[in-house]
Amino acid sequence: MVVLAASICTKGGKAVVSRQFRDMSRTRIESLLASFPKLIPTGTQHTTVETADVRYVYQPLEELYILLITNKASNILQDIDTLHLFARVVSDLCRSADEREILTKAFEILGAFDEIVSMGYRENVNLMQVRSVLEMESHEEKIQEIIARNKEAEAKEELKRRAKQLEMQRREQQRRAASGGGAMYGGITGYSSVPRFEPAEHTPSRIITSSPAPTASRAPAFKSSGMKLGSKKTKQAELLDALGGEALVSSLPELSAPSTPTVSASASQHDAGRGSLPEVEPESVHVVIKEQLNLTILRDGGVQSMELKGDMILNISDESVAHVKLTLGSPSTDFGGNALQFKNHPNTNKFTATQSEKVIALKDPAKPFPLNHGIGVLKWRYAGTDESNVPLSINCWPSPSGDGTCEVSIEYELENDNVTLYDVAISIPLPDGSYPTVSSHTGEWSLDSSSHSLAWSMPIISPADDTRSGSMVFNVGGDDAGAFFPVQVRFVGQGSLAGVDIGSVQTFAGEHVPFSADSMVTVEKYSVV
Repeated sequence: MVVLAASICTKGGKAVVSRQFRDMSRTRIESLLASFPKLIPTGTQHTTVETADVRYVYQPLEELYILLITNKASNILQDIDTLHLFARVVSDLCRSADEREILTKAFEILGAFDEIVSMGYRENVNLMQVRSVLEMESHEEKIQEIIARNKEAEAKEELKRRAKQLEMQRREQQRRAASGGGAMYGGITGYSSVPRFEPAEHTPSRIITSSPAPTASRAPAFKSSGMKLGSKKTKQAELLDALGGEALVSSLPELSAPSTPTVSASASQHDAGRGSLPEVEPESVHVVIKEQLNLTILRDGGVQSMELKGDMILNISDESVAHVKLTLGSPSTDFGGNALQFKNHPNTNKFTATQSEKVIALKDPAKPFPLNHGIGVLKWRYAGTDESNVPLSINCWPSPSGDGTCEVSIEYELENDNVTLYDVAISIPLPDGSYPTVSSHTGEWSLDSSSHSLAWSMPIISPADDTRSGSMVFNVGGDDAGAFFPVQVRFVGQGSLAGVDIGSVQTFAGEHVPFSADSMVTVEKYSVV
């Protein structure tokens, strides 16, 4: 059988709804429907009528007709059975078979017609199957809608309560300021101090909340569900930004159960250059290895640009060991391959990256190295886009939830076993006016009010223990995945990314000389875009 069209028309031949299953113009179908009432014989109970080209299989539907237009070679018994299914579907969808109700349910009716007949051929379906397809009910979806409504109601109540507490705090601070109470707040009132009223103390730019366990979940002081009313900042959000986040954390202790906030000392540590990097006691032969990394990673994978520069500085404090040669150790990994280039001091022996033995010594063995003066003896550089050379992989995956919020999963993993990273800080931008709800995390996290970003920090990442990898999951208002980039990373590392180190120090007579080596990696730029 080939069904050309299924239609519902008036007794005068005017089309109410019609679905063509084969290529037919609107003029053609309207012409066929207009001629149909004239072909119906009177005084008979037949439900089919034919012309020279097509066959009409029809059934009265109160004041309307429902009919199929088929070719003359079609199986008439199957056509009648299909017509009855069409009629049952229409009766199931419409409360009454009048023209207004049919037009109101036209979209559902046409969808049902497509489920019954496809490309002119009957599908093996019944009324219950068609009804199930049209309803498209999902039990899980209903549960999620209920949960979303409950969360929204709770968030509104929580926002009202917080706004009321902040307003009470603001009034108390204004009253104390007007009465000459000075900058010292708190005490028996329980209100925290506002940084701008404390000239005698340094105002911390961030407050870090320590995690009692690497994977412990807690409810942070900032719930994103209460701030997910769009990208524009509400009055409450502006008030939170004005207070810098600190006042809210300290004034609402009942909202979360984190440890006591402490002022981050990372800024002063980074000013010193070494951060938390362990100090090295220098020997009479002391070697300093410094590397600087400039890296841009693509969020979808791959490296946009990577540059590593290294310097080796030799400092000898004992004249008796001034005539020495330094042998580089064999790297555990082939970092950079042929793209890693070495540059020797003009007065020392030259070698290439492919040489098995690399020795640093003066070309004239009779001359000593300078005393008590650091001299650069070796430089190296790598530039490329090989992803295998990335020391710390970052995977930031925002997933819009469809309700105006976004779940962000971010994870890191140390890829280079030659280094141990200290004072690692990963900064994730946040949408304007939104504050995160962290559900799980390793390390510590804080809200940086100056840049409105989430600062995720780890004191150490070592290849020897479970700090090698970690993750964080948080929810925040906003559905723009691009708002969470670029992710900025900074750290100071112990070791050499290129695997450059000192294997041994010997005199030209072959005697081993005690030495010390201080290897350090710093970051000029490390971002995920």
